[in-house]
Amino acid sequence: MTKGILGRKIGMTQVFAENGDLIPVTVIEATPNVVLQKKTIENDGYEAIQLGFEDLSTKRANKPQIGHAAKANTAPKRFIREIRGANVNEYEVGQEVKVDIFSEGDIVDVTGISKGKGFQGVIKRHGQSRGPMAHGSRYHRRPGSMGAIAPNRVFKTKNLPGRMGGERVTIQNLKIVKVDPERNLLLIKGNVPGPRKGLVIVKSAVKAKAK
Repeated sequence: MTKGILGRKIGMTQVFAENGDLIPVTVIEATPNVVLQKKTIENDGYEAIQLGFEDLSTKRANKPQIGHAAKANTAPKRFIREIRGANVNEYEVGQEVKVDIFSEGDIVDVTGISKGKGFQGVIKRHGQSRGPMAHGSRYHRRPGSMGAIAPNRVFKTKNLPGRMGGERVTIQNLKIVKVDPERNLLLIKGNVPGPRKGLVIVKSAVKAKAK
């Protein structure tokens, strides 16, 4: 069954394996999550648990948020997400979920919001090649042809400049190098989406068995 926890990206560092290999890791702080709600097939049509991460001041929370958290005997939460596919019978509303649900060597998927890059051109945004920079060329970093004449319009799939980043991104099949329950830390091999202090979701990998 799927396991999952919500956390915050602290940054990157490196650790040494027993054989001396240097492993780049991302440090994720996942303080105890609280189960706010259980979704069942009878009531909701699917099974999931709803987790809350990081307390939110009651001054910043509205009445629905306060009432929803009160059912789990906890404070309103800043970051709330569902973990689908979890065995709801193993959880109770108000229960804490800690990093020790994972162990060293587990394969996980990490989801976050990618870094925002602002308004970018087609070379940076889509990886297109630039034109000649000399010999009288007046075509350097432009998008290129807008398409054929006949449709009398530009197709929606045309790669053009625009806002880049700030999107939900999932990186799959990352390995957990170390679990530190005392400090509520997960060390995951490689990089994960988002800036430092960005909120992330760590779940059991959906494609791990295929590897």
